[in-house]
Amino acid sequence: MKPRLHLLTGCTAVGKTGAALRWAEANGAEIVSCDSQLFYRGMDLGTAKPSAAERARVPHHLIDVLEAAEPMDVARYTQLARQAVDDILVRGRRVLVVGGSGFYLKAFLGAVTDDVEVPPEVRASVVALKPEAALAELRHLNPAGLGSLDVANPRRVARALERCRASGLTLAVLAERFAAIPGAFADCEVRLTRLDRTPADLERRIALRVEAMLAAGLVEEVQRLRAAGLERNPSAARAIGYREVLAMLDGGLAPARLAAEMGANTRALVKKQRTWFRTQLPEHRVILLAEQDDGATVEF
Repeated sequence: MKPRLHLLTGCTAVGKTGAALRWAEANGAEIVSCDSQLFYRGMDLGTAKPSAAERARVPHHLIDVLEAAEPMDVARYTQLARQAVDDILVRGRRVLVVGGSGFYLKAFLGAVTDDVEVPPEVRASVVALKPEAALAELRHLNPAGLGSLDVANPRRVARALERCRASGLTLAVLAERFAAIPGAFADCEVRLTRLDRTPADLERRIALRVEAMLAAGLVEEVQRLRAAGLERNPSAARAIGYREVLAMLDGGLAPARLAAEMGANTRALVKKQRTWFRTQLPEHRVILLAEQDDGATVEF
């Protein structure tokens, strides 16, 4: 029998932490984080990281594994996640993967990287091109078309051109080869569940979440992280909560607007997450939580 992985996802503020803790305690499971901001030590309040008390209730993996200035990528994450999963399974425990970061969630659902290596000189030559020139060359190299590539996104066009130049292959051939690559967890049975709430309930929870973060000392947390090199890691520095506080500290955002800006950006993220879940996830179970429901009823 294939080992079974339970995946619990959902948008920001939906209540994944509480639901995960209850299920893990009831089912002898350990939690593997799939949240792109929980990797970083010191990024606690702005990420709503499970507290020390919560982590004492259930063993957690891939939390606090990097300094805030150190970047993570999906290849490294996949390797660390596989090691954590194997360690849990060999001890006879169940695995519960928890998080709303789609880029890393996909590591459990299929291949996320291939063997195309882009030499630095190729990347530099593509970066030197104007966006319209890069798109024109990409179209020339792909006479059959560019498929679903977002041609309005210069960064994605550049990445696609780099890969075509480096491999000598069209995007269609690269996609076909990529689809044939087994994922890192192809030997596992994956059960995916997504939590959701009504828009009004999420709106209420987001407002409470922002208020709690600021009251607990988010501004002071960001000041400490900035001194430790937070901005050397753009991914971490752009995280909601951190980017708004940094803007305020630099004079680009009035202190009175901080909470409102964090709330608006969180709502925008939730909208993006919901779209991604709807369009990118395979068929899965959705549980709509009631306003008073903390996730105690979640089952796989």
